[in-house]
Amino acid sequence: VQLQASGGGLVQAGGSLRLSCAASGRTFSTYVVGWFRQAPGKEREFVASIKRSGGGTYYADSVKGRFAISRDYAKSTVLLQMNSLNADDTAIYYCAAARHLITSSIRYSASYDNWGPGTQVTVSS
Repeated sequence: VQLQASGGGLVQAGGSLRLSCAASGRTFSTYVVGWFRQAPGKEREFVASIKRSGGGTYYADSVKGRFAISRDYAKSTVLLQMNSLNADDTAIYYCAAARHLITSSIRYSASYDNWGPGTQVTVSS
């Protein structure tokens, strides 16, 4: 599956952005999809993920309560709604997908074998 992230941009602290991860293929709903981010000089970190149809959602502690991940089945996309953004959220955001993941592996980037190019999110303070 080929992935394309979009929706990044420049926003003031306290603002919101919605990222979209679009995928080719009609089987995208069968993939586990995750969002990761990488800030300058830092390692890539887990942000959120969503399991296949009917499955659960998972969040990093740093974004819980502010970010929400969801699926748009009609458009074969996964959305990441980001609210109450702060400077620490500034990073390149990547979406990733995998067909088979156990829950204990869902937060690790090495568990995903499909990645798209990232989208830059910059939060000004």
